[in-house]
Amino acid sequence: MEKKAGAKTGNAGKSGEAGNRGMDLLKALLCAYVITGILLLVLSLLLYKMGLSEENVNAGIILIYVISTFAGGFVIGKLTGSRKFLWGLIAGVLYFALLVLISFGIYHSIQSGAGDILTTFLLCAGGGMLGGMVS
Repeated sequence: MEKKAGAKTGNAGKSGEAGNRGMDLLKALLCAYVITGILLLVLSLLLYKMGLSEENVNAGIILIYVISTFAGGFVIGKLTGSRKFLWGLIAGVLYFALLVLISFGIYHSIQSGAGDILTTFLLCAGGGMLGGMVS
């Protein structure tokens, strides 16, 4: 009888661990999007005050994607403690997926070409993975 109780505890531990990983992932994504919001505000202020060119704004947005996903990957790497690069990669991919969903919700279509979307995906996934590895 004690053996069965131990087996139940082991199963509950695994589902609890999955729940914790999900919460850790949500925390990392929240961190990444908060950083995105702050950096986009800074970029818009620079655009307003300095009259940045379109090329500078596009470079700033790319830099924001990389910094934000790096931070999200770093957070998930610290929270999970194992397979950090994989969790960072997952955070970067989910960041990209949410980005696409939000853009699709606003514009009701994909505004960029396939090359731009692929580049953005690679930057987000790579930034998250790098953040996880550094953590």
